[in-house]
Amino acid sequence: MTDINDLKNIASQVRRDIVRMVHGCQSGHPGGSLGCTDLLVALYFNQMRIKPEQFSMDGTGEDVFFLSNGHISPLFYSVLARRGFFSVAELATFRKLHSRLQGHPATMEGLPGIRIASGSLGQGLSVAIGAAWAKKLNKDNHLVYVLMGDGEQQEGQIWEAALHAGARGLDNLIGIIDYNGQQIDGPVDQVMSLGDLKAKYEAFGWSVIVFDGNNMEETIETLEIARQYTGKGAPIMLLMKTEMGMGVDFMMGTHKWHGSAPNDEQKDAALAQLDETLGDY
Repeated sequence: MTDINDLKNIASQVRRDIVRMVHGCQSGHPGGSLGCTDLLVALYFNQMRIKPEQFSMDGTGEDVFFLSNGHISPLFYSVLARRGFFSVAELATFRKLHSRLQGHPATMEGLPGIRIASGSLGQGLSVAIGAAWAKKLNKDNHLVYVLMGDGEQQEGQIWEAALHAGARGLDNLIGIIDYNGQQIDGPVDQVMSLGDLKAKYEAFGWSVIVFDGNNMEETIETLEIARQYTGKGAPIMLLMKTEMGMGVDFMMGTHKWHGSAPNDEQKDAALAQLDETLGDY
């Protein structure tokens, strides 16, 4: 398990990767990617029991992760590459012709680490539930994680899935919601308020924990608590408070960087705020 300082260094490098990837193709979603960086680094470098060198689509005998909000693919690709699923050099091909690193993750390219095509919002929780049931049926005691967006909670399919997992006590499933309060059209509360999301999931039979997803220590602590909650008869939902664009001051606190690419000057300004700790690709 990687220690906190090393995790923070990895997160800084991943944020650099995100900025450079989106700038390099002038397309992509930096805001949510930067906001969720600490979580994915914590999962892949500290918490999840995984075998990058022996990747299999079914994930038997290891923890599995599904990215439902697939538009934050720059983050996902960077973490997978830095964790050893494929070459870091391949990050330079992001969203380019014939690249395996499409704008939204897809399976037909055979990119290690990608188990589902995602980005059509609302579907990831359902997929994770299927994987969690498969693990129970196969007597595989590993866990299933799924990350969703808060705007994504406006999709009806989410609530059908949430009802099923709670009613069936699917206690090897850990859901995570990026609760940054922003979506592509503006603040979530203005587009369609989610109300008391914690109370809603608890009413559906989930154990719910709220935490600061941009604090690495608190993120690790919360993931460890969530693991302790598994096997106790209820699915777990982590409401992760983050700042969209975290780490780059001019990208924070606004939905405008949800799906906008930085120009040359903005890219340089962003990178000046992020330490290069592992070497750029």
